[in-house]
Amino acid sequence: MTQAARQPRGLRSLLSGVLNSDGKPHPVENTFVAVTVVLGALAFISSAFSNLHLLSSWSGLVGILTGAWGQFISATTGERFLLIIGLGASAIGFFLGMAHGGLFGGVIG
Repeated sequence: MTQAARQPRGLRSLLSGVLNSDGKPHPVENTFVAVTVVLGALAFISSAFSNLHLLSSWSGLVGILTGAWGQFISATTGERFLLIIGLGASAIGFFLGMAHGGLFGGVIG
């Protein structure tokens, strides 16, 4: 008799199912996804405050670089989807941080 397979529940299993949709683990690629999303959120949120332009511009720049490399090595569609979300947030934070004072505004010169 066939038994019903239990589906794991919870946020971790859902995220693992999205990122590892091919059934294989991708620890390096998933790390790039997590770093890009966190840096994108940090850059996007800090860009709302003009006095945090150093934080938003640097975190945006690093988020763009990690997201670009993550896109280069990504293996699944879920990874690419989250990388694009993080890249977009990083780019907005980077550009607004540059508009408010830049990478070295007020520190050098």
